[in-house]
Amino acid sequence: MEIESVEKWKGKTSAKLEKAKAEETWTIVKDFFNLHKWYPTLPTCYGVHGTNGEPGCIRYCAGFGIPSSDSCGSESVSWSKERLVAVDDADRSIKYEMVESNIGFKSYEATVRVIKESDGGCVIQWCFSVQPVQGWVFQDLLIKYHDGLKLMAAKIDAEIANEVIPQS
Repeated sequence: MEIESVEKWKGKTSAKLEKAKAEETWTIVKDFFNLHKWYPTLPTCYGVHGTNGEPGCIRYCAGFGIPSSDSCGSESVSWSKERLVAVDDADRSIKYEMVESNIGFKSYEATVRVIKESDGGCVIQWCFSVQPVQGWVFQDLLIKYHDGLKLMAAKIDAEIANEVIPQS
């Protein structure tokens, strides 16, 4: 019997925040059960197991950013359950893994880090590793994550600078 070796796709993207300080941004990023407040295309995120921010807790996320494996040509909600693996306050990083989804990922791990910049701002860095998904193009996935992270950074920057426009 042969074991097929499949290299994982590994990606890294980042987004600069001009106004938000690293400590302020870290407080938002480590709020594991509330990613939906900041990440575009993710209207749903909530805890399903454990205590928010403690390793082992699991969140449920649902949205439209990545096609689900059960979308038969129609727009379908993609969902995943993700377990927080580690939180490092000194490094301002979280590590999590996907434990179940309808997206098609067989294995997915990610680390999100907030990096302090010398100019007073910060950078959010998102590194991920995923087994390739048949029919997908790695570069397309990386672009989706990059675009989403840029929008998330802009939203956090605006919130911290109190520039949020009230909804009418």
